[in-house]
Amino acid sequence: MRIVIFALLVSAAAAYQATPSARRTFLQKSALVAASPLVSPLLPLPASAEVVVPEQITTEFPFPEDWGLTFKYEEDASKVREHMLLATGLGKGAPKMEAYGKNMKKEMVDFVSYYRRFPAVAGKPSFSTLYTAINVLAGHYTSYGFKYPLPEKRRKRLYQEYAEVEKSLKRGR
Repeated sequence: MRIVIFALLVSAAAAYQATPSARRTFLQKSALVAASPLVSPLLPLPASAEVVVPEQITTEFPFPEDWGLTFKYEEDASKVREHMLLATGLGKGAPKMEAYGKNMKKEMVDFVSYYRRFPAVAGKPSFSTLYTAINVLAGHYTSYGFKYPLPEKRRKRLYQEYAEVEKSLKRGR
């Protein structure tokens, strides 16, 4: 008999907990709706800044001589970004495009393999955005080789990421 009473009490308590009252549900939903305009300005917006994609370079361009790392993060990140910016803009038939691509890929691999070991650097927004851009450009080189230019859609996305990296580096982040 005691077991039956205990079972009835447990099932009644479970039933009471399982169905929240209509009033509670209404108040929770209305509080969420009322708070959303207050909270939305505090949330970060996705990077949707309109970036101008320059024409591709098919003529002679300044070939950098400063390949490699200095082992100072801000300088290296800025240099890799500048080199990637030029690599992204190279068009079909650009002179020294293959040599530039090979140097660029080596510099990107060196940059990532050195700096991702340091948690203080790997946690920076500039590093994670630059790492994403490096993966895109290195993936393009792996799939299509060094002589084939980037498609317009990929170039546009990379230029947006380069702008984000530049902003983050200026802020010291």
